Amino acid sequence: MLMPRKPLAELYTAIGYHKHGKTEFYRDFLRHLEVSEDQLERAQGELGMVMVVFTLPSYDVVFKLIKDRFDYPKDSSRSEVMGKYRLVFEHDRAGRLVEAHEFEHLRMPRDRFRPELLEELQHCAANLVRVEDDYVVIRHLYVERRVRPLNLYLAETNEAAARAAVIDYGQAIKDLAATNIFTGDLLPKNFGVTRHGRVVFYDYDELCWVTDCDFRELPVATSYEEEIAAEPWFSVHENDIFPEEFPRFLGFRPDLLETLIEYHGDLFKAVGWRRVQTALRAGNILNIFPNRTDKRVLTRISHPPKK
Repeated sequence: MLMPRKPLAELYTAIGYHKHGKTEFYRDFLRHLEVSEDQLERAQGELGMVMVVFTLPSYDVVFKLIKDRFDYPKDSSRSEVMGKYRLVFEHDRAGRLVEAHEFEHLRMPRDRFRPELLEELQHCAANLVRVEDDYVVIRHLYVERRVRPLNLYLAETNEAAARAAVIDYGQAIKDLAATNIFTGDLLPKNFGVTRHGRVVFYDYDELCWVTDCDFRELPVATSYEEEIAAEPWFSVHENDIFPEEFPRFLGFRPDLLETLIEYHGDLFKAVGWRRVQTALRAGNILNIFPNRTDKRVLTRISHPPKK
């Protein structure tokens, strides 16, 4: 078998049988509940502004509910978030967006929830969660494969693995851009690392089309007052993106940020993003490679012997 650790549900989904994949996942999950004893708990990682995320430690998925009210400064709506998930479902994921199964009216035994998790769900997503006797019924949620949040991974792994993850993080952004996807929020907490060390993206509420963005250089201040101003002294529109600012808020430690700039410095230059936009608008298909350079199979072009 080529992929012995791949769940049957994911294999169905990979060949386009999404309903079969959902059915197989649910059956497998119920079987697992019967043979396990651990409780559902909040997933590791930073608290989300839009989603409540929980997991069963012994089962390799996370469950994501859209909050009733989003934390500041998020100002999108529930329907907009659901629209982003539909976009991911229908669009080329480039191997960088985690597959999300959408479920309605999912029933789980109440005694499998940690009390503090159930309290959080009823507080943050009361419109979606209700308790019926011995069961918790969730009106709508998404199920995704569990990955290790990149920010946690970088804090706990060795230097070589952290460096490789940061390089692949930059490549993940480029791969998505090649399919016309801009992640919007580039913070490491929104990316995850798979068991094979591949970096993927899983926070979809700010996804947008690369071709809809206006990538700009930061204007140069012309006076001291402009330079020290607390607010931007130049006009900024909704779709304006300033790549030069990315390094400021990513939160990578200095050596990892230096590595990212060394390998993917063009991510921080507006001109590089505009080149991608030009290619996309021209209908060009940009190359996306599933494996790192050192893992690719090189082919030799044989020429017929000269006569």
